[in-house]
Amino acid sequence: MKKTLLFPLLTSVPMLMFAGGFQVNLQGNKQTGMGHLGTALTQGASNVYFNPGSMTFLENDFSSELGASFILSEVAFQDQSTGVTERTDNPLGTPFYVYGNYKINEKLAAGLAVYTPFGSTIDWGENWSGKEQIQDIKLQAIFIQPTISYKLTEKLGFGAGLNVVLGSVELNRNIGGPVGNNNTVNLEGSTTAYGFNTGLYFQATEDLSIGLTYRSQVDVELEEGDATFDVHPAVRALGVDDTKFSATLPLPATTTLGFGYKVNDKLLVSLEGSFVQWSAYESLDFDFEDNSPALTDSENPRNYEDAVIIRVGAQYAATEKLDVRAGFYYDQSPVQDEYFSPETPNSDNLGFTTGASFEANDNFGIDVSLLFIVGTERESSYPVGTNGSFGGKYASRSFIPGIGLHYNF
Repeated sequence: MKKTLLFPLLTSVPMLMFAGGFQVNLQGNKQTGMGHLGTALTQGASNVYFNPGSMTFLENDFSSELGASFILSEVAFQDQSTGVTERTDNPLGTPFYVYGNYKINEKLAAGLAVYTPFGSTIDWGENWSGKEQIQDIKLQAIFIQPTISYKLTEKLGFGAGLNVVLGSVELNRNIGGPVGNNNTVNLEGSTTAYGFNTGLYFQATEDLSIGLTYRSQVDVELEEGDATFDVHPAVRALGVDDTKFSATLPLPATTTLGFGYKVNDKLLVSLEGSFVQWSAYESLDFDFEDNSPALTDSENPRNYEDAVIIRVGAQYAATEKLDVRAGFYYDQSPVQDEYFSPETPNSDNLGFTTGASFEANDNFGIDVSLLFIVGTERESSYPVGTNGSFGGKYASRSFIPGIGLHYNF
């Protein structure tokens, strides 16, 4: 057995925890409907997530929101040497959010956010041509964010919160080997990590608002993960046996600047940009509890690049009870060509959004959104082992409806 037999496998463990694959921004149906804009707006309890600096600027003493989205996604791969196209068979993803905001007084507010920015599955199947790169990966990550906000002046607010991240991942892959065609491994683990977020909100004029937020880097330390091998006895005899592993993974810091402008009593427009410090993700290294000549600790360079996200959107008050929205965003991929693989089939994404809110009465309303994401076609060849490569063309599509409720008093 080659010493590198397991190396490609181990580079893939928690990749979807970063922005590759199917990470989408679904933290509020109001915001999703207008391009996921919210940094410079006061849309309700979801401001606990989008900009804690604006929590004291909400009209109601108590605001709450809950909702979910339904991810229908697919990635297509075409082998350039054979012309054969293969597609993922992903189950329905259902990320959710729950927010609460309470204005203690005119200057102080407290809030709590629980949301799932990651929670989808990518499933290439057991027998596709890249099964030795990845078969399937399932990810769940729940963020719990207690937050406080203080109005520094009549126009300026500041807020900060703690991020508690509860994450779990399960991955399956065919690992090849000198004997047998169905040697597989299951990697599974869970962890808790911590970070923080801050925000400034400035109501420059009656019509113009400005927001600035920062989300810290979070170092996700996966320890005591389980590596379980289902392999031919001859492969196991070479030292491929069940063991524990650990790895440290940086979730990048993100800085977002946004502007909101009320054109008139009916029309609100917004523009914002995010700078994502992906360059913190230089390498993915694995430390195994039990080593052998066939299972050694590994260092796997990733060398991600910093990336930007640009968003534009608008909201229009069609009636006293109905607001309609539309938006667009461009999400730049941080993955360089030489590190692109089916484990992270991430290209530059274009997002097209629409949505609406209906106010049933003075306290209760319904929010709906629809997001269509197009991943630009990308061709790449990924090195495998010491003498080979796996490459072709990738294209992705995601169709994501969402629904939510809000209650204020």
